[in-house]
Amino acid sequence: MSCCCGDDCECRPLGFLLGLPFAFISLLLSLVGVVIWIVGIVLSCLCPCCICVTAIVELALALIKAPFSVMKWFTKQIPC
Repeated sequence: MSCCCGDDCECRPLGFLLGLPFAFISLLLSLVGVVIWIVGIVLSCLCPCCICVTAIVELALALIKAPFSVMKWFTKQIPC
């Protein structure tokens, strides 16, 4: 039986391999996101009335999730 046996197939090795360099760049951005997230959490604890800190923390969380989003996007772009 082949790896891709239906329309809902999630096994796409070519998309995975093509997405690896971009996932590595996203991984570096996610490390920046971790630092921003830590600073944002500290700032939001010191001054909870500042709403812009919440937006920065949400941006940092998006950066942290970036490698997974990039790999999902690349694997969906390449057909079996």
